[in-house]
Amino acid sequence: MTDPSRPTDAEADAPADRPDPLRRFFGRRRGPRLSPRKQALIDTLLPRLRVDLPDPADPASAAGADGLDPARLFDRPIDDLWLEIGFGKGEHLAWQAGENPRIGFIGCEPYQNGLAALLDRIDADGLDNVRLYDDDARDVIDALPDASVGRIFLLQPDPWPKARHARRRLVNPEPLDAMARILRPGGELRLSTDDPIYKAWMAVQIAQRSDFRWTAERPDHWRRPSADWPITRYASKAEREGRTPVFFRLVRTDSPA
Repeated sequence: MTDPSRPTDAEADAPADRPDPLRRFFGRRRGPRLSPRKQALIDTLLPRLRVDLPDPADPASAAGADGLDPARLFDRPIDDLWLEIGFGKGEHLAWQAGENPRIGFIGCEPYQNGLAALLDRIDADGLDNVRLYDDDARDVIDALPDASVGRIFLLQPDPWPKARHARRRLVNPEPLDAMARILRPGGELRLSTDDPIYKAWMAVQIAQRSDFRWTAERPDHWRRPSADWPITRYASKAEREGRTPVFFRLVRTDSPA
């Protein structure tokens, strides 16, 4: 079955909202019609949790002269900020938020049906440490201060498998530079994919970096997730269909890009 959040060939080749069409990294924004409950969550809960990126010149806003202030996003003190880019249905993000109540989370996902699924979990589980951004994750990354994030998750991103779309992959030099900027030294970038082309692509991109250190010491370290890395239904489905996921854990070093 085709993932409804991924673009068709026509959508992938269409111009993006940004001036440079090669900077479009995500697919569709809408899927099947939402149930009344989930639509109500989009209408009422999402506005309360949405990360607002107002004019940085406004000192009263969450984005001041130094960028987005993570501490001002949450109603209570947080020990760290973790970011998930493209959280799908939000299973992983909801699990991490529940297991790490002292951590503040920002989840970025433009696909409305995925947003609704996570909002359902947030509402049911009473999670108060999650904030959401329903557009391009790079807007949030650009607004965050240097070394302000302790962990970034990029799990099963769209592989853009065709060669003409390869530069749209999020694991590319420019996006990795941006992620390295906001990760503090010792912070962690977690990558996962089940796409065979993207597996090799990720490995090549990782090998070319001096600002990230791949932590694997033996095959099991990238063939199996760690205990604090729950498997989503999407990854489980990929395994049943013979597409074995890989799990890369990268630590931010003190070296420049």
